[in-house]
Amino acid sequence: MQDTIVAIATPPGRGGVGIVRVSGKSLTAMAAVICGKSLTPRLAQHTRFRDAADEVIDDGIALFFAAPASFTGEDVLELHAHGSPIVLQALVRRCVELGARHAGPGEFTRRAYLNGKLDLAQAEAVADVIDAATESAARAAVRSLTGEFSSRIRTLQDRLIHLRMFVEATLDFPEEDVEFIEAERARDKLAATREALLQVISEATRGQLLHDGIRIVLAGEPNVGKSSLLNALAGDDIAIVTPIAGTTRDTVRSRISINGLPAEVIDTAGLRDTTDPVEAMGIERTRAAIRDADLALVLVQASQAVSSTLLAELPATLPRLIVHNKVDLAGEGARSDEQGLWVSAKTGTGLDLLTDAIADAVGFNYREEGHFMARERHVDALRKALTHIDAAAQHLDHVALELFAEELRLAHEALGAITGEFTADDLLGEIFSRFCIGK
Repeated sequence: MQDTIVAIATPPGRGGVGIVRVSGKSLTAMAAVICGKSLTPRLAQHTRFRDAADEVIDDGIALFFAAPASFTGEDVLELHAHGSPIVLQALVRRCVELGARHAGPGEFTRRAYLNGKLDLAQAEAVADVIDAATESAARAAVRSLTGEFSSRIRTLQDRLIHLRMFVEATLDFPEEDVEFIEAERARDKLAATREALLQVISEATRGQLLHDGIRIVLAGEPNVGKSSLLNALAGDDIAIVTPIAGTTRDTVRSRISINGLPAEVIDTAGLRDTTDPVEAMGIERTRAAIRDADLALVLVQASQAVSSTLLAELPATLPRLIVHNKVDLAGEGARSDEQGLWVSAKTGTGLDLLTDAIADAVGFNYREEGHFMARERHVDALRKALTHIDAAAQHLDHVALELFAEELRLAHEALGAITGEFTADDLLGEIFSRFCIGK
């Protein structure tokens, strides 16, 4: 890449400090013109930034990182000014006058990937750190950024390479006494690789939950306390609560953290037969929210059983928890049993049991440390690799070594798509287009 790119690297709006980032080749001349002096690499230097007429744009700090010891692997110049949008735009304009162009979304990180500073999973983790909705998600994203997920992938690849090495030698030099097909050894190695892959799939699935979050819909008849439960989970008065049945006419949403797992909780209109056209519209929106949900909390009064009519509204594949609300009015305590959970949204009794049950229902074990961040494409690639490993085992049983070798190659390739070893350009465009400008 010969061109130089520039962008404001801090969020839009006013602030105490704003940063303009530049990346390209041979930025020493540009730095000297803007700052009025040469910059020592990796040393923060106080300076005055100047425009084409040698007027002072602002007073700030300049940092110069010489290639390849920089984020992108190219020369990088950072101009730390006051966080005025006008000042930052003036600095960008000056860089453009000196030969830079405006950076596209994620272009700095894309260059870091293309220059070998990050693999693709780490590059995606840059955006995940920025977008993390909970502290747990942020920690998981940092683990991926520092290479924990990539290291697990490379370990799996090494196992496959070891197997491939012996089978290819057997195919290429059959006259040599290569000991690959002492089939039990091969079978044992393949089984061990499969078990290791299953463990990574399990962890990546939890990582995907941290990345994507979950949608929880509150479903039930009118006046069972759905809005009160939303407010209790959110810790705020998000929804209007009254003793009048049918108060909620539209879906009300709140983003919260369930034991560190990002979640969107959706309060809905109560499900019942109605002649009120406005309430009927709300009920249709309830059904739409149910169809899109990852988990349903089915609320009933503590003194009542859940109706079969209500359960019939839920898709058969949608996980659900039965929540018996208002235990305070029924004179009962919080508990969890085969009939569901018993809580009071009004007093908060049993909410800890409910949040634990939500995490368990979606397969998120918040008690385990060491989660790394993963995306849907990562989990899909891992499952694809598992499919090829299972196919390889079948070919091994029939001593079809060419087919066995091919399935191992395809499994290796599927894993390589995660880190970017085997990645199409259109996938790169899709990934980095979702980054913010300046990163």
